[in-house]
Amino acid sequence: MDFLSPAIQAYAERYSSPESALLDEIARETRNNHPESHMLSGHLQGRFLALISRLLQPQYVLEIGTFTGYSALCLAEGLPPEGQLHSIELRPAEQETARRYFQQSDKADQLFLHAGDASAIIPALPFTWDLVFIDADKTGYLNYYELVKPRMRRGALIIADNVLFHGQVLEQPVTGKSAKAIQAFNDHVSNDKSVERLLLPLRDGLLLIQKK
Repeated sequence: MDFLSPAIQAYAERYSSPESALLDEIARETRNNHPESHMLSGHLQGRFLALISRLLQPQYVLEIGTFTGYSALCLAEGLPPEGQLHSIELRPAEQETARRYFQQSDKADQLFLHAGDASAIIPALPFTWDLVFIDADKTGYLNYYELVKPRMRRGALIIADNVLFHGQVLEQPVTGKSAKAIQAFNDHVSNDKSVERLLLPLRDGLLLIQKK
C-alpha cells in the first residue's frame, strides 16, 4: 500500500538532499538483485534517518535488522568520531552484503555487524543506547522494545519501521500474523506512560518513541 502517490514521492525526493554514491549503489544492487527489495529504506526514509542521527549526534546506535546495510549507513551519518553503530542481522546473505558496504564507508571503523538472533545479542551488548532503529521480524518488535528500553538514556529515541504494515493495521479485524504483531506493538507503546511517541506515515510508517 502506497501512502504517497508516486508523483508526490518523486517530488519529495527531488527536494530532499541526494543520496551519497555509496547509498545509491546499495539501493541499485538491492533493487536489481534482491527478491525482497521492498524492504529497503530508500531515499526519502534514509534522508530522514540521517537527519535524525545528525540532530542527535548519538554516541551509541543500535539497529535491529541490517538487511543490505542502507539504513545503517544513514544512521551512522550523525556519529561523532568516537561513536559506534551496532547492527544485528540474522540472515547470512544479507550479512555478507552489508559487511561489504560497511567496509567501503568512511565510518567503517565505527560500524559493527553482529550475526545472529537479536534476542540473544541485545542483552550481551554493554552499551547505553542513544538511538535505536527496529526493522526486523515484526513478531519480535515487542520483545526488542522491552529489551532495549531499560538500556537507553533519558531522552533517547527508538524508531520502529513498518508500523502501518502495508495498511493492514487498518483492517477490521486485523488478520495477518505480522500485522497483528505490529498492531499489538503499537497498542503497547501507546499505553506506555514512560515514553513520548509520534507515528509518521512516511513510507510504511515510522513510530518515533522518546524515553522520558
